Amino acid sequence: QDYLANAGCLRPLKCIEDRDLLVQDILMFQVVHRVCGALERFVEGLNTLGVLNAIRMHPGSFRPLMCHEPSALTADIMDHLFHIRLSEVGSNKRRQEGPSKLGKILAFATGASVIPPVGFSPQPSIDFLHDHSSSPRRCLPMANTCINCLKLPLFDKYGDFRERMDFAVGNTQGFGRE
Repeated sequence: QDYLANAGCLRPLKCIEDRDLLVQDILMFQVVHRVCGALERFVEGLNTLGVLNAIRMHPGSFRPLMCHEPSALTADIMDHLFHIRLSEVGSNKRRQEGPSKLGKILAFATGASVIPPVGFSPQPSIDFLHDHSSSPRRCLPMANTCINCLKLPLFDKYGDFRERMDFAVGNTQGFGRE
């Protein structure tokens, strides 16, 4: 009730249509009115040094400063992005675990084909699937996009791994994209 009073949305609900009006009022408060003051102060600040006029005259020059552009994915970025959880040092499982189309792999693991401006939470991780011979489902890479985790099966031959990885990534719907 305090929130509705602060938002100026206290209105008696007498019929179902009143509910829709209340939702519209709350949305206007939350999405428009709450940020309006901050945006006005931002515009005043840009005007103070003449930056706003420069932005209006040369919008393309300011685009990299004001708008996020996703960077191209590289193996280096992927390497630094994922935290790989390896088995114990010296174990046979650890010897089998080693390094590994980048945007598709990222989308397979996290549901996002580019790195978001604020990064990922939780940080993407890689787990390894051992003993996949006992379960046919474990022969393919798996992902849990809720926790940004890629689960990789281990194979003796890189060709086997690549074939399964290509199949899994290539046959995933990807949340209705493409």
